[in-house]
Amino acid sequence: MILKDNKILDTKYWGFMDIESAKPTQPDTIFRIFSNTKIIISVAALCLYEDDCFDLDEPIEKYLPQFSKLKVLIEGAKDPSETEPLKSKPTIRQLMCHNAGFSYGIFAESVIDPLYLKKRVLDPQGTLSSLVDSVSEIPLSYQPGTKWQYSVSTDILARLIEIWSGKSVEEFLNERIFTPLKMVDTGFHVPPEKHNRLAANYAPADMLDTNDSKLVLAPDTMTGGYLEPKPLKSGGGGLVSTIVDYTRFIQMLIAEGKYDGGQLLKTETVKMMRTNQLPEGIKVVLPLGSMPETVFGLGVAIKTIPAEGEPEVAIGEYHWGGLAGTHTWISPKADVAALIFTQRLPGFWHPFSHDYKRLVYQVFTKT
Repeated sequence: MILKDNKILDTKYWGFMDIESAKPTQPDTIFRIFSNTKIIISVAALCLYEDDCFDLDEPIEKYLPQFSKLKVLIEGAKDPSETEPLKSKPTIRQLMCHNAGFSYGIFAESVIDPLYLKKRVLDPQGTLSSLVDSVSEIPLSYQPGTKWQYSVSTDILARLIEIWSGKSVEEFLNERIFTPLKMVDTGFHVPPEKHNRLAANYAPADMLDTNDSKLVLAPDTMTGGYLEPKPLKSGGGGLVSTIVDYTRFIQMLIAEGKYDGGQLLKTETVKMMRTNQLPEGIKVVLPLGSMPETVFGLGVAIKTIPAEGEPEVAIGEYHWGGLAGTHTWISPKADVAALIFTQRLPGFWHPFSHDYKRLVYQVFTKT
């Protein structure tokens, strides 16, 4: 999906949503959007920010007292027991920027990551409340505000949305985002009447070689599947959607909060969202792929220099993606946005994704 001046300019559906049956991909094909969920959750939190439910620089423990006894790993720790007191308390702003000190557990980035797995932090049969309880018992991997690390922060943010709104995160998303934007196929599971529209998910036969052309089915064992409701409504990666639905969400962001007949967020809030919130010198280092010269706003990554083959107007592009390859990006300077939805693990990008982005930019920057 390619947009120019916030209008859909080109749409193309390639390949099969199910290789085995050769069922072609369609506009209503439903995808696991994994971490594209994070942008939606961040927007939901910002709706409540505009409702004066919280301040960005308030400590998380004000609303989640479980975090009042946190400790942090000492630098260079070899064991989770090697901790020190916090120098500052993690804030909601840091939570939205992935620099509050939390980890994910699944990327083996520090000695505390095995604890995330041992405590089954992301257990599909758990809840956001139990997730918060488990994480609060694990030391932070670094002093809040001192680095960027991909984490369960957005799952914690989803729990905060429930506390601030007094509703389940599912109810709040339906009421404030999905219904107004007519995102009719977006949710935490696929209802029975839509089961035949859920794409199969694949991975290279050799997971160590992401260019391996042979693909095999990748079962949803870690996430617990999507054909039935499950207790954990993961704010970090639990949603399914269609490219049509998600385009409506992207168009709202391009329009700085406006959509047909309404305003989801204020213009200044969207601008703040796509403005770097990290302290000077901190850069985004993602375990799933390189993002050179990238900083982070409130729920989105922001490009500070063009990637190879991209024009200067790529600076300021904000974006994010999902583990199975559902990447979306918006370039305010070029008035261009694009989406590319696939179901192929692992990583935010597939071998062709960067080529796709370069080609889109080239089309609109020819002199």
